[in-house]
Amino acid sequence: MTNPTHPTDTEQPAPAPAAGNEASAQNVQVHLRRIPLLAGLSDEEVQRLKAELRFRQHAKRDVVLQKGAAGDGLLFLLSGQLQVIDVTEDGRAIGLRMLAPGDFFGEIAVINDSQRTASVVAMSPVLVAFLPAPAALHLFSHSPSVAKLMLRHLAAKIQRDSEFRSLLSINNTTRRIYTFLVQMKSPSEAPGQPEMVKNLPTHQDIANMINTSRETVTRALTALVQQGIIQKDSKGLLIVDPQGLQKLVEGP
Repeated sequence: MTNPTHPTDTEQPAPAPAAGNEASAQNVQVHLRRIPLLAGLSDEEVQRLKAELRFRQHAKRDVVLQKGAAGDGLLFLLSGQLQVIDVTEDGRAIGLRMLAPGDFFGEIAVINDSQRTASVVAMSPVLVAFLPAPAALHLFSHSPSVAKLMLRHLAAKIQRDSEFRSLLSINNTTRRIYTFLVQMKSPSEAPGQPEMVKNLPTHQDIANMINTSRETVTRALTALVQQGIIQKDSKGLLIVDPQGLQKLVEGP
């Protein structure tokens, strides 16, 4: 992995809506409106926020955030895909979750004024927006819409962490894999459409996360496909038979 200060990375202020730069400013506006945390901001608030942002490009496999580094800002993923990872005492990298465009990260260290608790690695070329910690804290405390969404986000994070700890306590390895899929799935995008697991980690990453082998994960997912419970899709895994999957989670 390369360092996020690699010479090929770029960092620059958000483009201002000056003559000759209208297209760039408009693109930034569109990007920011796609971030759910910022969707409720007024146009005036968005303009103030843009003045604080710094944009960074990273190549695939670059370390965007390093575990143990200072929590000096909040980051937004504008394009590409990132993975949050941790490293065990024996040096194994464990993928914790995937980040997609519109997601933000680094909020815990900003709020606590503490060090980063995990690393974030680029899984593809990415564009991120960096908001310095003072500006991020001002946004949290002065924007009711942002504060409300941040509270919901933190509550959901606590719930996910609790559910994941319960998952790891399951003795049956196959049931752990099925439970992991249930926890990862997103609601249907429209009535009648199946639920989906988007941004599914690699089989090896899943194995590392839930303490099993890659071969076991592959066998379990293959069995689900053969039973007609899931289908592979270009965007992820389709949960064709959610009740069937739930029965497997609950066990005999």
